[in-house]
Amino acid sequence: MKKMLVLLFIVLMLASSCAAHKHMIGKGPQAGVKVDKRQWYALWGLVRIGDVNIPDMAGDKADYEIYTRVNGIDWLINFFLGWTTIQTRTVTVTK
Repeated sequence: MKKMLVLLFIVLMLASSCAAHKHMIGKGPQAGVKVDKRQWYALWGLVRIGDVNIPDMAGDKADYEIYTRVNGIDWLINFFLGWTTIQTRTVTVTK
């Protein structure tokens, strides 16, 4: 029973890294060029630290996709820094 609970805990922790949001701007990505940045938060996401500027990431393009997610690296960072209330998300703009 104890092994089953440990396995369930591990699966739940890994599944938490699947939170994602996609937003299509205009007609969506045309060239497939990706720009990644990491957004940092304090107080478990209530206060944004740093500035991930989507218009700067998109440049002069009018058609692009914004994809925000908590990936494996973010999960690892959040696992170790969560007790300090610091959290991260990855933001990808595909032009």
